[in-house]
Amino acid sequence: MKPNRPLIVILSTVALDAVGIGLIMPVLPGLLRDLVHSNDVTAHYGILLALYALMQFACAPVLGALSDRFGRRPVLLVSLAGAAVDYAIMATAPFLWVLYIGRIVAGITGATGAVAGAYIADITDGDERARHFGFMSACFGFGMVAGPVLGGLMGGFSPHAPFFAAAALNGLNFLTGCFLLPESHKGERRPLRREALNPLASFRWARGMTVVAALMAVFFIMQLVGQVPAALWVIFGEDRFHWDATTIGISLAAFGILHSLAQAMITGPVAARLGERRALMLGMIADGTGYILLAFATRGWMAFPIMVLLASGGIGMPALQAMLSRQVDEERQGQLQGSLAALTSLTSIVGPLLFTAIYAASITTWNGWAWIAGAALYLLCLPALRRGLWRNS
Repeated sequence: MKPNRPLIVILSTVALDAVGIGLIMPVLPGLLRDLVHSNDVTAHYGILLALYALMQFACAPVLGALSDRFGRRPVLLVSLAGAAVDYAIMATAPFLWVLYIGRIVAGITGATGAVAGAYIADITDGDERARHFGFMSACFGFGMVAGPVLGGLMGGFSPHAPFFAAAALNGLNFLTGCFLLPESHKGERRPLRREALNPLASFRWARGMTVVAALMAVFFIMQLVGQVPAALWVIFGEDRFHWDATTIGISLAAFGILHSLAQAMITGPVAARLGERRALMLGMIADGTGYILLAFATRGWMAFPIMVLLASGGIGMPALQAMLSRQVDEERQGQLQGSLAALTSLTSIVGPLLFTAIYAASITTWNGWAWIAGAALYLLCLPALRRGLWRNS
């Protein structure tokens, strides 16, 4: 087997998994309208999004720990098979409670990013990890661009069609993994401990590891800041720039493409030339500057060149992931990636609630404060970076 085939297979798995997630995003409200009163759609939609993130938060460390114990391949295959069955059930959900159960199962099986990250850490050396983590993020970004576009087109025929398509994609992922994906974790298998199955207790392994704890704090803040556009892009575009649905769709696609290109093509060269620490700092500066400029933008066209800065900010996260993976033994890579995925899910619960509250409180005065707040949060990274990086540089 060619050395790069496992990497290609795992990156394809990440991309197809993201397409499946993105497929249902445009049509989930439409599916809800068939099950609940129109006045209740928004409330149930918000609950379903939070429930999905909550289950990912709870289950990502579990999958990571299980992959350390039993190997990456079997855990990944079980997750993909479960997701395929889940999407098929949701496509035919006759009652609201079935949809809720489907979102719970989707959150559990959707935490495959933790295992994929551990797989990449297994098959790459330290010098290549930043670039390959960038490829992984780019593949996920590509899927999250293509998925909503395809889901919107399919939803024009039926709100159920994207769910069947997502089931088919996860089934294809499962079959690909069965035949083409070898096991990557060939070192000592860690025994499965009860504390590793607790999403909060799973962070205890980092106790006494000052550098790891500091860098994980930076990871949490960066992911939290990333929830500003995730929660507000559509609302802000409508209120500030008077965008219609078509323009919003174009802007989301443009940002996703730019973000994927930046992570796939810029992260590796920048990290190799400047080092991971400087690449991380450069990413935060670019992202924070983009937030501030967007807060003061007065015309819709201004958002598009600002996207270049926001996309360039994406080079920071793969560099940070590579730095973290260097600090952890091979036997704990799965646990690390599971903890990072859990932190990401936690910010997906907290972030939208926080930034939409700031936006709602300031909309009558000036609706740019949420972007300023996001940029300001990067300042909280400085103490952690000083403790975690300069000591280790």
